[in-house]
Amino acid sequence: MDFREKLSQIIDEKREMLIDVSDQIWDYAETGFEEVQSVELLCNILQQEGFTVEKGVGGIETAFIGTFGESKPNIAILGEFDALSGLSQQGGLAQAEPVQLDGNGHGCGHNLLGTGALAAAIALRYYMEEHHIPGTIRYYGCPGEEIGAGKTFMVRAGLFDDVDFALTWHPGTQNGVMSMSSLACYEVSYRFMGKSSHAGVTPHLGRSALDAVELMNVGVNYLREHIIPEARVHYATTNTGGISPNVVQAEAEVLYLIRAPKVAQTEGIYQRICNIARGAALMTGTEVEIIFQSALSDLIPNKTLETIMHHNMTELGVPVHNQEEIVFARDIRYTLSEEDKEADIRDIPELKGKEISDMLLPYKESSVVMPGSTDVGDVSWVVPTAQCWIACDALGTPFHTWQMVAQGKTSIAHKGMLHAGKVIASTAIDIMQDLQIIEKARLELIERLGGETYQSPIPKEVTHYILRLHTTKVVGFLGS
Repeated sequence: MDFREKLSQIIDEKREMLIDVSDQIWDYAETGFEEVQSVELLCNILQQEGFTVEKGVGGIETAFIGTFGESKPNIAILGEFDALSGLSQQGGLAQAEPVQLDGNGHGCGHNLLGTGALAAAIALRYYMEEHHIPGTIRYYGCPGEEIGAGKTFMVRAGLFDDVDFALTWHPGTQNGVMSMSSLACYEVSYRFMGKSSHAGVTPHLGRSALDAVELMNVGVNYLREHIIPEARVHYATTNTGGISPNVVQAEAEVLYLIRAPKVAQTEGIYQRICNIARGAALMTGTEVEIIFQSALSDLIPNKTLETIMHHNMTELGVPVHNQEEIVFARDIRYTLSEEDKEADIRDIPELKGKEISDMLLPYKESSVVMPGSTDVGDVSWVVPTAQCWIACDALGTPFHTWQMVAQGKTSIAHKGMLHAGKVIASTAIDIMQDLQIIEKARLELIERLGGETYQSPIPKEVTHYILRLHTTKVVGFLGS
């Protein structure tokens, strides 16, 4: 029995426990930095499996590290477990039906991500102990990936400084290694303060903060023509100042995500948006408070590690699905637009007519910048990092949708999750059997950085997070 078979056997023996963990996290559906129950569950399992757990790392209540071993090399397995607001959905149902109106849901599969990473850490722990392989496994419990960039704060706190390499994965619709960069991102709130008044009797005495928000949004929409095409700017009005139209709204707030391929480009767009906000305040006679909440960096690929991961994916194959799973995937795909379905397989003719991916994508380096963002990017600046996609959803399923939530507790998702654990664990052992790979990966990272060194995109004064309550709840990091 080779190491892949043994690692797979360990994970298969713990299959029911791991599925139960994933499903419980799906049920909790806790958003960023509120993942209290999810963290407690993961920490308890790690302790039961012989890991030492440190909670509250980096000054973040729901960040933790589970450690097994004491010697080098240090291996980081990255886990996430936060959900998205407004995406509540019944599991295993191919029609939109929330569990709770306006509730949360795992529309990005982080219940699977965190548990698949857990499976890898546990399998490594037993295999390394049995075969007397030196090294330290660390499961990094990383909160707030969707909003808040938890890993960026953890990197800034030095929690990855002595790590030799990092591995992770993400649920999706395909099977393959990620080899591309991603967009850097700033998360910024703009809080406008005006003056309330009777909107019918004395509107001239009021100063509308909501007007300021609307004017700012219009101004930013005009800006879009004058920024690089790869950039993305989007927003949510998190406080409209109340629901009474006969009151001039004295306060209102809008939350922006500002993305571009590089941090410096993001910074430039951010400064222009801040000027638009100030202009909106001048036009409405209001004041604006600019609250820099979090940020994350672009992703640095690492071919050295990625080729090892792809080799292990080739050896392990891809998840195999039965007819019942294929029928459910077909039902999900029936709810999707033709554009969504076509976009997923545009360059993969082999998948035409399929409901779930049944192939491993060939490995190729790409100069394409993924239009999304991830705080794995900050880890990749300081530690050689590799990650993969594993199919857990029907082809064409968009991220951050009820369809992805609906599939998160199905056997399709469970198969992908467990397979991801096998891939990550096998990749780690493969690397540890030839420690020169670690040095090669480190030198590649230095070369890719081209003389740059990591600078946290989060300003030093942004030091902790609090909950701010307005019309809706916003979770964010604020300066002390």
